[in-house]
Amino acid sequence: MSLLFVTPEAMPFAATGGLGIVSGSLPKAIMQLSKVFEVGVILPLHGMVSESARQEMEFLGQKEIQLAWRSQYCGVFKMTRDNVHYYFIDNEYYFKRDGLYGFYDDGERFAFFCKAVIETFDITGFYPTILHANDWQTALIPIYLKRKYYDDRRLIQTVFTIHNIEYQGKFGMEALYDVFDLGEEARATVEFDGCINLMKGAIECCDKLTTVSPGYAQELKYAYFANGLENIIRNNAYKMIGILNGIDLEVYNPLRDEAIPVQYSRQSIRRKAENKQILQKSLDLPQRDEIPLIAIISRLVAHKGMELIERVGEELLQNDIQLVVLGKGDKRFENYFHWLAFQYPHKASALTTYDDALARRIYAAADMLLMPSKSEPCGLSQMIGLRYGTVPIVMKVGGLGDTIRDVDYHEDGNGFVFDHFNAHDMLFAVQRAIEHYNHREQWNGFIQRIMGTEYGWKQSARKYIAMYKKMKDDRVIA
Repeated sequence: MSLLFVTPEAMPFAATGGLGIVSGSLPKAIMQLSKVFEVGVILPLHGMVSESARQEMEFLGQKEIQLAWRSQYCGVFKMTRDNVHYYFIDNEYYFKRDGLYGFYDDGERFAFFCKAVIETFDITGFYPTILHANDWQTALIPIYLKRKYYDDRRLIQTVFTIHNIEYQGKFGMEALYDVFDLGEEARATVEFDGCINLMKGAIECCDKLTTVSPGYAQELKYAYFANGLENIIRNNAYKMIGILNGIDLEVYNPLRDEAIPVQYSRQSIRRKAENKQILQKSLDLPQRDEIPLIAIISRLVAHKGMELIERVGEELLQNDIQLVVLGKGDKRFENYFHWLAFQYPHKASALTTYDDALARRIYAAADMLLMPSKSEPCGLSQMIGLRYGTVPIVMKVGGLGDTIRDVDYHEDGNGFVFDHFNAHDMLFAVQRAIEHYNHREQWNGFIQRIMGTEYGWKQSARKYIAMYKKMKDDRVIA
């Protein structure tokens, strides 16, 4: 049984967020747990792929890909790591750019990528039983297989995973043929609300629909979370399942993490304070261990709850705490956090960038991680926080509600939770966490316990494996 994971990004080659982390971890976990799978990952050969990674690659071949009236070069490269085959689609015109997304021709770029995936099986020699597509950039995979290809490739089963429904791949109807190389027979499949909606088309065409947490799978049936697709989701709920993401426990391990100054474990939790002191010094914050250091590691956008912090930021800093913000996003929020750091130079620091090594140093140094998201499909930061002994303070939504239980209300609690998207509810949860922190012996015991919380890939990968096997068995029966 062969599985090809189709993704616009994957760690450690090219990634901007959670999808890249998942694409780099899940295939490897599946290979470690199952002997019956051959697993491949295919992604564009982005400009940010390192030269050292390119040196590992083998050139398999090339061909021309026809996309409507265009004929474009497509090269295919391969490498194998941890028994997973990685394939890279090369076209420098489309993919050798400064970044992965946000270009005027993203629709055309990823249409080319999806066609290239389907039309290069003869070059890769990898003929998948199941193609697993992810988010709108690969939504054309199930659409093409159902509405364009009328040969044996139609027999390939497809899984489509919604990592974030806010980004749906919307384009004008005039792009149906000119950009996406689809005929009139596909119009009804992709049309929604007067335009092309690639995610809608993928939801309709895929054999199995997944999301990245059970909570998010339920939320998407409602207008508040589904960004207009709630009826499409409900109509396809029969084939939908929510499977929680995980993190790579080898990558995120404070005992072996070379990015942090001082390694530590549950048994040496007091060494975490050394990381805090080093970070405070590097950010010109007073080196005080007796007060909690609260971290925000996030995209600085509204649906991540930044408006709540904007509403009560100064009230928050009236507490005896320090606040470190790491992330990029809307200028409104970037400017706000810079202003807050200017107003409270001994209490706040704003780092409007994203750097994975810096993020790890902050996870290792901080006492608490604030995640007040309005919508959170899964969330990986809270899992990383637990791994590094940094207590999550979260809004009960999506995957945050699936992974974090309030310590004040559950014996096995592993964080602090507020139920309503309200600034002062968030502030009260932070204040409860501060009160717990002030009882340091109990706090250190709490940290030791939550560091034992395992949100690795094993359990989730087993669920994916069971899903893939059932898809194959159901196809045989049919």
